[in-house]
Amino acid sequence: MLSQSTLFLLLLMAIALIAKNQSLIIAISVLLLIKWTGLGDKVFPLMQAKGINLGVTIITIAVLVPIATGDIGFKQLGEATKSLYAWVALGSGIAVALVAASGIDLLKNDPHITAALVLGTIVAVSFLNGVAVGPLIGAGIAYLTMRAIQYIAQLWG
Repeated sequence: MLSQSTLFLLLLMAIALIAKNQSLIIAISVLLLIKWTGLGDKVFPLMQAKGINLGVTIITIAVLVPIATGDIGFKQLGEATKSLYAWVALGSGIAVALVAASGIDLLKNDPHITAALVLGTIVAVSFLNGVAVGPLIGAGIAYLTMRAIQYIAQLWG
């Protein structure tokens, strides 16, 4: 009989196939392969502990490729400082990085919140053409929202 986790992954695979989401299909396929080959007990804890950092590193490498290829250099950086949109992008990048940092511990330490965030990300990736960086950003937003609620509750306390 199939385990609950396998059934859940297969359900997510069906959603991914219907939505034609290649990233989700690949991710679920890798997880099922690891699970079905019996490597899960050794590989899953490592993936859970280091996966977010590895993913962020891979995304960072992809973002830096235009610098490595010479498509973006000091000239483009100088030109960008003259654009209001570039300053908005700079501020947004800083804000998102700070928000995401707040969510890392929440993702690692609270399975209940993690499940809801992952489900929200899957819905967005599968049906709304979202990108799977959502859990980290979502966790940061959730963390900041929870802190704000705690603060307001103390004020009204």
